[in-house]
Order: sequence, then structure tokens, then C-alpha cells
Amino acid sequence: MEKDEKIKLGISIGDLNGIGGELVIKTFEDSRMLEFCTPIIYASVKTLSFFKKHFESSLDFNSIQSAEQAVDSKVNVVTVWRDDVRINFGEEDLKIGSYAIKSLQAAVKDLKDDQIDVLVTAPINKHNIQSDDFKFPGHTDYLAQELEGDSLMFMVSDDLKVGLLTDHVPVSEVSKHITPELIEKKISIIYNSLVQDFNIRLPKIAVLGLNPHTGDNGVIGSEDDEVLRPALEEIKKSGKLVYGPYAADSFFGSKNYKNFDAIVATYHDQGLIPFKTLAFGNGVNYTAGLSKIRTSPDHGTAYEIAGKGVADISSFKEAIFSGIAIFRNRNMNQTLTSNPLLKQPKKAYNKK
Repeated sequence: MEKDEKIKLGISIGDLNGIGGELVIKTFEDSRMLEFCTPIIYASVKTLSFFKKHFESSLDFNSIQSAEQAVDSKVNVVTVWRDDVRINFGEEDLKIGSYAIKSLQAAVKDLKDDQIDVLVTAPINKHNIQSDDFKFPGHTDYLAQELEGDSLMFMVSDDLKVGLLTDHVPVSEVSKHITPELIEKKISIIYNSLVQDFNIRLPKIAVLGLNPHTGDNGVIGSEDDEVLRPALEEIKKSGKLVYGPYAADSFFGSKNYKNFDAIVATYHDQGLIPFKTLAFGNGVNYTAGLSKIRTSPDHGTAYEIAGKGVADISSFKEAIFSGIAIFRNRNMNQTLTSNPLLKQPKKAYNKK
């Protein structure tokens, strides 16, 4: 990419009965956003015009048939469907779910084909997207199939980054999934992401224990002593700065998380409850470990407020800015690692 070339930012529209359309409209009403990227929304101008009218917006759209036709300084809309879609805010609808998947599949295809640089996904409903052709619990699992690499749900903000050993796994099955191989793999993904995507040279990573008080020497479970500790000790031998396991109940309240570049939680709610408590509205869901970049806001479809014009766009905007920053960091990292002469900065000349 040339230095002055704008990043092509693809956006899948998400659940049309949720707040995705409102997020897009409100975000790009601010024309300054077009200075950072060229947005390409996967839906239809008919659908976006419905949102424009409903939210009394003056935003204009540029209708295109493919991402190649996108125009800088315009909000581009790739026509994924021509139907007159019936939108009923706040309702779960299988038909609406099918449009969310059409948008996502078209956007991911262009991401794979380098027609867009970054993908930002508006929220979907995990239930109404299910069909014979789409049997994934969410974006992360679908992207893991479609893109190269090993995916990891990485919740990120300026002050806090939380990765998960297991994500959409029932609590009753978590311990069965946590193996030395999984721990090494996930920590490796997080470590590499911190280096190449966030420009952190020597990341410090904390790992939370699975059981209360990390098992209390086996009194409340043996997994921390028998699986987590030995695996972390083995990882340390490779030179990675990995610490733990830490008791999860006091880790965030004591502000210990501020001493680390990333935190690894053993299961979904152990990581996402503190993350959303501390960073909600400014957090981003980033799918780390893949060959391409995808981000999303840290919330769902918000049916309860859909169509009311009160949705907060902060996290959606952060998802856009994070995607752009990660894209630039990754390109810079690739440049540095492919040209060793660029690795060492020139010594400053000091006048005596």
C-alpha cells in the first residue's frame, strides 16, 4: 500500500433489527471519518436509505457493485441484495439473520481477495444466523474457517487486553479443553499479536487460574497445579515473559492487570465480565491470530434500544480506529522483519 493510499474498510451490517445500521449512520455522519479510511458497507442502498430516513440523517451513499469501484471520501455501499427488506427493530427474525450472513460472507470474500484491508463487523444475533449453510456460534468461529491462522478472541482497549483460552464453550466443559497444547498455542497467538499488531516489543502476559484461589493447593481443584503451572513453566523456557496462574477474584480489583500487557482468562466470562466492566464502550473485540484483520464493537445487537436513536457509537468507532492501527502496525512489522537493516534506529547525534 502506498503511503497516502487510504485503507479500505469493509463493514458487515450485522442484524438489521439491531443497532448496526444506526452505528454506521451516526459514525459516518462525521465527515472527518473519511480522512482515515474509505468505508465499504456490505448491504444495499435501499436498506441504508431506510436507516437514513428513520434516523433523519443527511448522509449520502455511493452505490457500487464491487469493492473495486469504491471511491475515496464517499460512504460506499456494495449491493449484496436487491430485496425490499422488512425491518422491525428489536425483533429476532430468521429472515433478518440470513441477510446478516449474506453481508458477512460477501465482506469476508473480499477480505480474503484483498479487496478490503480491514473488516469491521456490526453485531449479529447468534441464534437467528443459524441455518443449514451457516452453523457457527459467531463471527470468530466462521473467520477461523475462512482465513489462514488460528483465531483467538482478544478483547482490547488502550489500558486492558484480555485473551481467552476457551471462548464459546459451556462452563461444564471448560476444564476438558484446557491442555498444555492449548495453553501454549493461545499464549503464542497473544504474544505474536502483541508484537506485530500492537508494537509491544517484549510483552508481559498474566494468566488467570481456572479454580477459585487457583485451587488452594488442590483443595478446590487440581487443574491449576497439574496443567496450568507446568505449561507456563515450559513456556517461560522459550523466553516469553509469562506469569501466573493468578487468582481471578482479586486480580482486577487490585489493579494488578495494569502491570501486564495482556491477561489470559481460562474461560469466557472470567475474562469478559471484568473487561466489559472496566472498558465497556471503549473496548474492541479483535480476532487475533489470523492472516487478515477483523474487529467489532464490544457489545451485541441491543434489541432493547434498536431504532430509538440512542445507541452509543463509541465502541464501533474504536473498532474502526483499532482495525486501522493494527493494519498499519502489522505492515510496519512485516517491513522491519523483512529488512533487518531497518530494525535498529539510527543513533542520534548529540552536540557537545
